[in-house]
Amino acid sequence: MNSRTSRFRRVRGTRLLAATAAALLAVTGLAACGGDDDGAGDGSGEATELRLGLFPNITHAPALVGVQNGIFAEKFGSDIKLSTTPFNAGPSAIEALFNGAIDATYIGPNPAINGWAQSKGSALHIIAGSTSGGAALVVKPGINSVQDLRGKKIATPQLGNTQDVALRYWLKKQGLKTDTSGGGDVSVLPTPNSEIITAFGSGALDGAWVPEPHLSRLILEHGAKVLLDEKDEWPGGEFVTTHLIVRKEFLDKNPGLVKKLLEGHIAAVDFVNGNQEQAAKAANDQLQALSGNTLKEEILKASFANLTFTVDPVAPSLYGSAKHAEEVDLLDPVDLNGIYHLGPLNDLLKAAGKPEVSAEGGSS
Repeated sequence: MNSRTSRFRRVRGTRLLAATAAALLAVTGLAACGGDDDGAGDGSGEATELRLGLFPNITHAPALVGVQNGIFAEKFGSDIKLSTTPFNAGPSAIEALFNGAIDATYIGPNPAINGWAQSKGSALHIIAGSTSGGAALVVKPGINSVQDLRGKKIATPQLGNTQDVALRYWLKKQGLKTDTSGGGDVSVLPTPNSEIITAFGSGALDGAWVPEPHLSRLILEHGAKVLLDEKDEWPGGEFVTTHLIVRKEFLDKNPGLVKKLLEGHIAAVDFVNGNQEQAAKAANDQLQALSGNTLKEEILKASFANLTFTVDPVAPSLYGSAKHAEEVDLLDPVDLNGIYHLGPLNDLLKAAGKPEVSAEGGSS
């Protein structure tokens, strides 16, 4: 391990410990103040508000559609208030969850893994899947094989994020070395998605491993081609892109309210799958409400076609991603047993005559 990577892991460890301590202090403070207001007067002893996090990204389409079309509101009824908070980065959503500022959030796999590790399994549970697929390595037209990547500059959205880990692990399997300073056989450059689009268009990058809609933008707007679709690296072509997590304390105190959230989530996923055109429009409308921006019609259509919306959390890919992050020295070993809590989801699926989902070795 080079000295920069060593420093990165030490700094990360220090920050994780600090974040955990802050979270514990925050939870203690909330408890001392009456905290969650979990006993507020609905007669059941449960909360009368659920605070939900989501991201202004098409990979969060079930969340966007569920809010835009009032699907969650219908399941909660008039007695339960739904408050939503948008986030642009997984770490900030996890911090909000730790601090008790939100109760549940749609989020990507690696932030959930990191949150589980930081809290030593005490802060959160994954309660459902949401989205699978929609990520790939795209490159300039002249690059035709993995060996053509030697000496090239390839971007990922963030050091240690889901796509960054996927790229580094895949390159390692091909015998190509990378490091966290952009050196090695292939220069991997963590870069915000919006800047990736600009840099690729200007010729400053040779490729990028990105999720939708940035994947479709690079292809349709800048002539990139797919060198590797990530689905080809996973059994059955499925891997988790977005799932739904809940704060453990909230889940323990409000199982009925979490059930209503899951009812809304299932209904939103069903609507997206059964009404793709309407769902795409609703998602785009909610994107505009959250960020002031919308996707072009062709980008929206291409992104939706490249994503699978499912309540199955695709658990094997989560465990696999964690192992891959360990193998490229971006994650210390972590025991993910217990990260899933799929019992409430499976109860609803069984009652509806739908196939149940599995934690694949985790505790459900």
